[in-house]
Amino acid sequence: MNVENTDPPSSLRNVKHILLILSGKGGVGKSSVTTQIALALAGLGNKVGVLDIDLTGPSIPRMFGLEGQSIFQSNEGWMPVSKYEEGTGALKVISLGFLLNNRGSSVVWRGPKKTAMIKQFIKDVVWGELDYLLIDTPPGTSDEHISIAEELRWAIPDGAIIVTTPQTVATADVRKEINFCRKVNFDILGIVENMSGFVCPHCAECTYIFSNGGGQKLSEEFEIPYLGNVPIDPTFVELIENQKSEETNLVALYRSQSLFPIFKDIISSIQGQNVPSRINR
Repeated sequence: MNVENTDPPSSLRNVKHILLILSGKGGVGKSSVTTQIALALAGLGNKVGVLDIDLTGPSIPRMFGLEGQSIFQSNEGWMPVSKYEEGTGALKVISLGFLLNNRGSSVVWRGPKKTAMIKQFIKDVVWGELDYLLIDTPPGTSDEHISIAEELRWAIPDGAIIVTTPQTVATADVRKEINFCRKVNFDILGIVENMSGFVCPHCAECTYIFSNGGGQKLSEEFEIPYLGNVPIDPTFVELIENQKSEETNLVALYRSQSLFPIFKDIISSIQGQNVPSRINR
């Protein structure tokens, strides 16, 4: 008789908190939000890992200036790429993008191969000690999400952060994501409304080009915490696109960005929910 293994993956043994970043549809800036949460956490002195399992468009290597890097397999598993280490803070990244030849390569895989890759990403990465592991997931509610839920079933993740934009078409898809989380027993830590206005680089005035308030209305309707608004800020785009090399101290540079205080508040809202460390549960 087969006995189901209820132990979490050994690769996650020393990870205190696991946060999933979800979106109901593509194009809402989910990877940008993941990147900024990671940079803010590392800038606040946390050891952070970013796991990019958005197989449809792995953009995390570009966001962190790590394109062209390779990942290596040790006797214990895949070794993540280190981006930053200073004081108590650290930032490590692993992504399917490291396995592709270039940014323009596409992933043309059937479901079983995608599922196998997700399992390997979750089980076979040598993270070591982390305060936070952020998992950047594909958009929507696909087979990949079911695979993620199955693999994390016994890992007790803290929960999901759902990213939306203000438009009605985006918030409608978020409803599906909320229902998915509830069906697979993922707690929802809150909703972030991304692209909530445009910050003029000349006068710093914020204009709501896509309207605003859709995320907050959803949080009230479903009784989910509202984590905050994130405007479009061209200076952050310039920071990402103009990285000179993987040696760029992106964490230190991000601390001077106008978006850094916004993400500090988002992190405070998440931490204020007092989800205990996985190690102590």
